[in-house]
Amino acid sequence: MRRRPASFLASAGLVVLLLASATLAVTFGPADISAGDAWMTVLHHLRLADTAPLSPLRDAIVWELRLPRILAAAGVGAGLALAGTVMQVLTRNPLADPYLLGLSSGAALGAVGFLLAGMALLMPLGAFLGSLAALVLALAIARLLGGATPTRAILAGISIAALASAATSLLIFWSATGDSYREILSWLMGSLSGTTWGDTGLVALALVVCAPVILLSGRGLDAFAFGDAAAASLGIDIVRLRWTLLTATALLTGVMVAIGGAIGFVGLVVPHAVRLAVGSRHRVLLPASMLVGAVFMLWTDTAARSLFDPRELPVGIVTALVGAPAFLLILLRYRRIT
Repeated sequence: MRRRPASFLASAGLVVLLLASATLAVTFGPADISAGDAWMTVLHHLRLADTAPLSPLRDAIVWELRLPRILAAAGVGAGLALAGTVMQVLTRNPLADPYLLGLSSGAALGAVGFLLAGMALLMPLGAFLGSLAALVLALAIARLLGGATPTRAILAGISIAALASAATSLLIFWSATGDSYREILSWLMGSLSGTTWGDTGLVALALVVCAPVILLSGRGLDAFAFGDAAAASLGIDIVRLRWTLLTATALLTGVMVAIGGAIGFVGLVVPHAVRLAVGSRHRVLLPASMLVGAVFMLWTDTAARSLFDPRELPVGIVTALVGAPAFLLILLRYRRIT
């Protein structure tokens, strides 16, 4: 009984931290905008305040440029962290991340294909379709190998990832020139530049559809940690639950990659860091990972757009620079514990 209030307080604290982080992130940039002005602008657009506190130009900077990007960054971080937590349990692989079934490579191929076909505005759609195609192919190959077990699915995903990466490189080498080449490289390294309210809405929709399915599976994931036999002995339909979670994770990852590009380390590092802090009970671990992933992604994206202003770093570079040393520290901590 004591753990529930503690976990509730931890989640409430993370929500407050996320709101505070989002508020501060809006103020970062060359335009002088205070946190109070940002909140009043939001209230004005929600028709909860009568007057706009900022000029039309600065109002557009908050409402049309910064706020959609900040919310999308938080959503992408939450989705990738949640997907990474699930993949590490289902595959019993501590190095698993959301891209394990070749989703990232498939998304990259779809996005590059749409861009080179002159449909740059539909890059997110191309990435989403590519990630879904990679999932379907990986599962189909796994079944041809004798049954869609997690191990076979992972091996099939690796082969799909290699094939899609080769096809992407061939397309870039053969067709990309000038601005399209720079757009492709920026997207492949992870970028939330140019995020719109439509992109933010797509991220929110993916979380609304997929996150509840995953969050309500905490008991089943706890059982999976002890093996399939233990889970089955507790009355859990392991085949149904595994593929339900894999499908939800794949769809969630596909949308996040479609919007943010190939952003690494979020789904790998965040679940391990949160697990050290709150333990392995998934009813606590899953929502905490979502919130920590959102905060982590929000600040890494803010750093990417602010540190070298007016130039902007791809956010994937920042997550790698922060995530790789953090992961090494986590590995050292695990070694001391075990």
